[in-house]
Amino acid sequence: MEFTGFGEGAVEFYDGLMADNSRAFWEDHLPLYRADVRAPMEALLAELLPEFGREFGEGKVFRPYRDVRFARDKSPYKTHCGAVIEQGRGGGAYYVEISSAGLRAGGGCFHLESDQLARFRQAVDTEIHGGALEGILRRLRRSGWQLAGDVLKTKPRGVPDGHPRLDLLKHRSLYAVRGWEPDDTLHERACLDRVRKAWRQLREFNEWARDHVGVSEKPRR
Repeated sequence: MEFTGFGEGAVEFYDGLMADNSRAFWEDHLPLYRADVRAPMEALLAELLPEFGREFGEGKVFRPYRDVRFARDKSPYKTHCGAVIEQGRGGGAYYVEISSAGLRAGGGCFHLESDQLARFRQAVDTEIHGGALEGILRRLRRSGWQLAGDVLKTKPRGVPDGHPRLDLLKHRSLYAVRGWEPDDTLHERACLDRVRKAWRQLREFNEWARDHVGVSEKPRR
C-alpha cells in the first residue's frame, strides 16, 4: 500500500486515548486506529525500508500495548505509535512516531547494554572516533536536532576530570530527536519526504553507532 499520509482522525484518536486510556475506549475506536494510524505507519515504513533497511536490517511497528508488569502506571495502551529500523537495540536506529503531539523522528543509541556501553566509551575516549562523534552531533544540533539520553551525574570510573569529551563519556544512552506539531503535512504524502529527510540527516550518527557500538553480544532476556 502506498503511503498517502496519516488519517485525519489520528491525532484526535490519541487525544481521546490520553483522556480515557481504557479497554472500552480502545475497542470502540479500534477501526479508527487501524485505518488512520496503524495502516499508514506500516505503509510509511515499507516505503522507507529499501533505502534504510539495507544497512540496518528489518523494520517493525511497535505493539500498542504497554508492558505494565513492573510499572506504577497501569494504563494498558501506549499514547503513541512508533516504528523503527534497527539491527539491534543500541547500535543505531531510525525511529518515527505519531501521537497527539504530532510527528517525531529520532535515531542513535536508545539503550546500551553493558558491552555496548564499554565499546561506546572506548570509541569516545579516542581522539579519532570521539572527535568524529563530536562533529556529527554538532552538525545535528545546527540542523535543529535535540540530543538526549541517560546521563551519569558523576564521571565514569577511571575517567580524568579534564577529559575533552567528559560530557559524552557520562552518557549511558545517546540519541537525537526532533518533532513537528500536527499540521497538514502529517496527512499528506509529503510526510514521507519529511521523515526521509530527517533520517538521512541521522545517517552519519547511526553509521558511527553501527561501527563503534554494534549489536549487543549479551543473550536476549
